[in-house]
Amino acid sequence: MSPDAHSSPTRASTTNVVWLGSPTFPSAARTALADPQLRRNLRNATTTIRDKRLAVTGELDDWEYLRETGAAIKRRTLRHLDRYLLQLEESVTRAGGVVHWAADAADANRIVTDLVHATGEGEVVKVKSMTTQEIGLNEALEQAGIRPYETDLAELIVQLADDRPSHILVPAIHRNRAEVRQIFRQRMAAWGRPAPQGLTDEPHALAEAARLHLRDKFLRAKVAVSGANFAIAETGTVAVVESEGNGRMCLTLPETLITVMGIEKVLPQWRDLEVFLQLLPRSSTGERMNPYTSTWRGVTPGDGPRSFHLVLLDNGRTATLADRVGRQALGCIRCSACLNVCPVYERTGGHAYGSVYPGPIGAILTPQLVGSDDDRASAAKTLPFASTLCGACYDACPVKINIPEVLTHLRAEAVEAKRGTPSPEALMMKAAATVLTSPRRFAAAQRTAALGARLLARKGVIGPLPGPLHRWTDTRDTPAPPRESFRAWWQRTHPAPRQETTHDRP
Repeated sequence: MSPDAHSSPTRASTTNVVWLGSPTFPSAARTALADPQLRRNLRNATTTIRDKRLAVTGELDDWEYLRETGAAIKRRTLRHLDRYLLQLEESVTRAGGVVHWAADAADANRIVTDLVHATGEGEVVKVKSMTTQEIGLNEALEQAGIRPYETDLAELIVQLADDRPSHILVPAIHRNRAEVRQIFRQRMAAWGRPAPQGLTDEPHALAEAARLHLRDKFLRAKVAVSGANFAIAETGTVAVVESEGNGRMCLTLPETLITVMGIEKVLPQWRDLEVFLQLLPRSSTGERMNPYTSTWRGVTPGDGPRSFHLVLLDNGRTATLADRVGRQALGCIRCSACLNVCPVYERTGGHAYGSVYPGPIGAILTPQLVGSDDDRASAAKTLPFASTLCGACYDACPVKINIPEVLTHLRAEAVEAKRGTPSPEALMMKAAATVLTSPRRFAAAQRTAALGARLLARKGVIGPLPGPLHRWTDTRDTPAPPRESFRAWWQRTHPAPRQETTHDRP
């Protein structure tokens, strides 16, 4: 264990940058919904991935059994996380690696920056890592005078455009081919080798431009920073899966390899990896297996990096683990299947979530990682409401995270936190309760509302409502109510039987 390591692997998080400072989801979503090109890009991409996923998961008779197994492994791991993390540290150290414990983003960024400075290098190559995006590592490195180069194609696009990722698996999903071509032509030269003359928007041409641009960086770099999909406590093995080969270059060519990993990524045994190497590619890219699966263990003289450092990051995960319902989010394997089936994500995109973790999983993970004491907590707490609760995410999740259950749990917490504080919604609910609990008041409200609605109706549809109510009629066609309510019709057509009196008897 390094001298800068903390004594406990489960120290509570105090600082993080998982929330990127966007407006609250309702505000950001309105902007996104006004962008038809964004919606077209998202719809085309998510539809393609959904169809591929359904095709390859349908090939397996034991797909549901695999999901159950993956979920069981994750539950067991989280129950004994402290034990498996200490075992992982022992295994990595025994294999020649060095383990560092980071309580939060500031810790992790300091550790990585110090490690790079110790090598004397001023640049690093990176293989795509949601965890380093979560902690804002690129910004921290640049402030320390170290230039990071993203090597994943989608991450390269995002970096060149000075943009932000909008998807867990395909960070540039909000860009189409024409936009990528323009970014390459305008920005590549400032970061290294310029785009070829006459570059088209054909996929093979764009990929070739990226390959040429990155090749000299791979051959020159002495330090690489990676994420990790899994780490095996039993053996100390770390695994990264990817589709382009850039990860393989980052993991083998540099002299120093630094891996930043969330503590929830650990698996107990080597055989557990078999389950997730079937679940992950099918759920993420709709492939039977990942084109590149890289595993390594410590350092091997004469083969690969000469030094290996594993940074284990808490950053709110321990606090999340304490929530018996919310802890399900830590089982996520970052496949993005929930994003690809979510009707809300498909219409708003990932930027509206204001987090490096967008979509349904981000809506339950981000508020918990941010915590309740952070200044950004109030904005993050709007995310659990960014859902229709249709349940498609639960059906798609390869490890059966009950996302709707966690969403409603976090919604309840958000509402409970505001209890006792008057709000327009609370006042409306109180007024509704007053009306609905009295048949007489309810009937009077019906008559009044029907009269008012008919006055505002145009061609059978209620016209623009005044005040804040216009937000409803601006986006919806609400039929005008009939002149006679069901209650009035029933009373007219089914008169109550006349009570018999003594005067009616013979």
